[in-house]
Amino acid sequence: MKTFRYYSCLMFAAFALSACDAFELDNYEEPGETIEGIVVDAKTGEPVLTDQGSEGIRVRLTELSYGDNVDHNPDFYCRPDGTFRNTKIFKGDYNIRIDGPFIPVYRDTDDGTVISDDTWYGKISGTTNVKFEVYPFLKVEFVETPSVSNGQITAKVKVTRAISKDEFRSMVEPMGGYSNDFTNVTDIQLFVSMSSSVGYRARDQRWSSQINYAGDSFDEYEGKPITIRSAAGQTIPSGRHVFVRAAARINYDTPRGSGTRRWNYSEPLEVIIP
Repeated sequence: MKTFRYYSCLMFAAFALSACDAFELDNYEEPGETIEGIVVDAKTGEPVLTDQGSEGIRVRLTELSYGDNVDHNPDFYCRPDGTFRNTKIFKGDYNIRIDGPFIPVYRDTDDGTVISDDTWYGKISGTTNVKFEVYPFLKVEFVETPSVSNGQITAKVKVTRAISKDEFRSMVEPMGGYSNDFTNVTDIQLFVSMSSSVGYRARDQRWSSQINYAGDSFDEYEGKPITIRSAAGQTIPSGRHVFVRAAARINYDTPRGSGTRRWNYSEPLEVIIP
């Protein structure tokens, strides 16, 4: 009996010591540094409007304090107005890469040769501010205030290229695997929602609609007012306050090979259904 008690005490002491060691290993302060920034058009200085979700502008942080062979932090995304903020970052040296409906800020060839690196390198401590200047694919805007008739919204939208086909090609072709189809505008969307953060992730599918374009058929409409209506046969109830945004995208995924083709957006507008 004494032997049993002796070994039991030893086992308990070892367990308690291990538990204390494990507790000490996890006893780190919570991350409290802040990174905030904005993504703007390099030509105009205007914010690059986006969607608040995985189809929007992706922000990827990689901490470099412990060497180059490290995993990136969990991705997060810009707000609809092109700004971003993360208040739970450990102090350290970082690289920040963004991916969105614009020329990639990091471009390399198939063999890994770096063509251009406009990602951000620096130390995050306290509140750190970052500004990215990029080249959006498209500019999307409402030509006039949308109208309402019998519970259906009619909007006039103008889509222009924020970067020309030749400029796009000069930047993207050196990466390899270039296709003239990349610059084709594939669709224009009218997103309708009860939420002011209206977009692909916050849309009401009953009322939202789209116009699709095959090949380069959109080109004849570039810069011209295009009429788009909310979904036919789906009446928006009288008295509702809804929000609308127009969006358009090209046949190019960012980052390359991801399969995600991201929209460029207009400003949101509020529409009151009489």
